[in-house]
Amino acid sequence: MNRKRLFLYQAVGWTLLIGYDLLSIWLTGKPKLGLGKSLLLQLTFWLSFMSLFYYCYLFVFPQGVQRGRWLVVVLGVLGTPVVFAGTRYLLEELLLPLLFGFRNYTPGTSLLYYLKDNLYFLAPTVVLAGAAVGVRDTLLREKERENRVALQALQQEKRQAELAFLRTQINPHFLYNTLNYLYAEAYLVSEPLAEAVLRLSDLMRYMLHESPDGRIDLEKEVDYVHNFLAIHQLRFEDKFFVQFRQTGAAVAGQRVASLLLIPFVENALKHGVVNRADQPVEISLHLPAPDQLLFEVHNFINQHQKDATTGIGLANIRRRLELLYPNRHNLQIEDDGRQHRIRLTVAL
Repeated sequence: MNRKRLFLYQAVGWTLLIGYDLLSIWLTGKPKLGLGKSLLLQLTFWLSFMSLFYYCYLFVFPQGVQRGRWLVVVLGVLGTPVVFAGTRYLLEELLLPLLFGFRNYTPGTSLLYYLKDNLYFLAPTVVLAGAAVGVRDTLLREKERENRVALQALQQEKRQAELAFLRTQINPHFLYNTLNYLYAEAYLVSEPLAEAVLRLSDLMRYMLHESPDGRIDLEKEVDYVHNFLAIHQLRFEDKFFVQFRQTGAAVAGQRVASLLLIPFVENALKHGVVNRADQPVEISLHLPAPDQLLFEVHNFINQHQKDATTGIGLANIRRRLELLYPNRHNLQIEDDGRQHRIRLTVAL
């Protein structure tokens, strides 16, 4: 339970108690001392009541009962008459006469009588404060229990994610080492085949790259796109029409989140037309300034055969951008059923 909610509960409780008291005054008719004086006396009483309540709520029970300091509890309880009667005396016998010219008790009232007369209110107030502390601690323990359960679930998910990550790392490393061997063997047989293996190896190397902040050189990201397109070029040979233009400031020295651009390229090749010269896939990377990136992909939508490979959905791409570049990116998507266009701007 947070402090704001705890404060709200207490405010509601005090409002109900004071409201009930004021309602009783209104129902019993006109007070003997007059409405103004009666309300002032009720105000001083509630302020005294609150001082005793919070004395027990904030000090006696937390410092004594909860910590097992029973001497503090005994001394604290013995001090309750002083807190309540003392506060009430200051308000009703000193402040009211000074400001309004009247007091609650008649002049000459002995201190002993004054203390005895106020003992009646001590027990209910102490019990109420103890109950409030008990409710508060129960709610706090329940919240802590929920937090522990959530933390355990989070740790379990983290362990599962780490195991899944390790499993995904085993196969790529194995494939990467195998591709190096295949490249050496394929080079003796076919240079195009060896080039395809080499580019695939570069793709694997990039995917295995790690950085402390999850960022990578923009130049390497661009190289990855080029290698990705080159692999597809080998597949389609001379019937692969994809244009990739790069303009603006130099990409050297800039860093982006790894694999930021490739999902858009992959989706364009997956759903677009790549084998028609009059409907090429157009990809452009522009840096208006060293710290600004503009990436655009335009393709005609393939109305017939679809690539069966799985890609990254646009919803996941949007979510990743929100996590990586909050309030620092803008993604626009246009799709009329015939053409698909994305425009991504990122503040590097």
